[in-house]
Amino acid sequence: MKRIGILTSGGDAPGMNAAIRSATRTALYYGLSVVGIYRGYQGLVEGDMFEMTSRSVGDIIQRAGTMLRSARSPEFKDCEGQKKAAWNLAAHGVEGLVVIGGDGTLRGARALSSLGVPTVGIPATVDNDIACTDYALGFDTATNTAVDAITKIRDTASSHGRNNVIEVMGRDTGHLALAAGLAGGAEYILIPEKPFDINDICEGIQRGYARGKTHSIIVVAEGVRGYSGPDESLYDSVGFMIGQEVRKLTGLETRVTVLGHIQRGGSPTVKDRLLGTMFGCKAVEALIQGDTGKIVGIVGEEFRLFDIEEAVAKGKPIDEELYRVATLLSGM
Repeated sequence: MKRIGILTSGGDAPGMNAAIRSATRTALYYGLSVVGIYRGYQGLVEGDMFEMTSRSVGDIIQRAGTMLRSARSPEFKDCEGQKKAAWNLAAHGVEGLVVIGGDGTLRGARALSSLGVPTVGIPATVDNDIACTDYALGFDTATNTAVDAITKIRDTASSHGRNNVIEVMGRDTGHLALAAGLAGGAEYILIPEKPFDINDICEGIQRGYARGKTHSIIVVAEGVRGYSGPDESLYDSVGFMIGQEVRKLTGLETRVTVLGHIQRGGSPTVKDRLLGTMFGCKAVEALIQGDTGKIVGIVGEEFRLFDIEEAVAKGKPIDEELYRVATLLSGM
């Protein structure tokens, strides 16, 4: 293998630039040339590529987002679009591909692998919902951002004696909400994986006020759906839906904060910088060794390769021990 390509796709995540930097410089160290692909799979379908050097990735390890940019690509979802992408790689002499992104991105990598393109994926999503790896790039930074916001909201909540509902990201999973809620000292954490009764929560809030508590924090994952509350279509987010119900059932002033895309921004934490650096290096070395159709993951302290099919075929369960402790502490 003499020439590889690198792309990022889907939602951006802090640590992507660290992975791009590491993959580029690792490849150059081993004597390979590197092609950067702009705008993910859409850029790949359009042949939007450029030659990368060591200088191309200078001064990016501390930046969030992705220097290669990202985009959705409806065209790539079709078989013809995937074949066009594979043809463009061959036309540019690219013999292997490092793909950085979340579940949808890795599914795209699987499609290219099935077309004969040697591919290694790097999990990068603040949702942390990729199977086979303890952590995906961006999760640690996003969790720290959410915890910082929860701490600041708690300061003002205690001053005014309010309930606060804080909605965090996570798509259809509760990994981010669970970690941020537990670390931020939330009284209640609502996640898609676990049922809850809003009446029980509101009764717990009222008991807390009766004991002298002056505020409550409820962290809600954006993927929470299907409870018997008000018409979901009336609200922009599940956080506002929950907040309205809490306000109605408790009679207490309740404010709602939706953190949204602020969780994707900000300088990556040390953990995400190190993770991106190691993921990028391991991905390129796997390509060179011919160990493709894989993703790089971390289990405990060990970096390992997993079949990409395994990574995208099954969901990632929440940490039941974290949830047990969060439930034990709730409402206290």
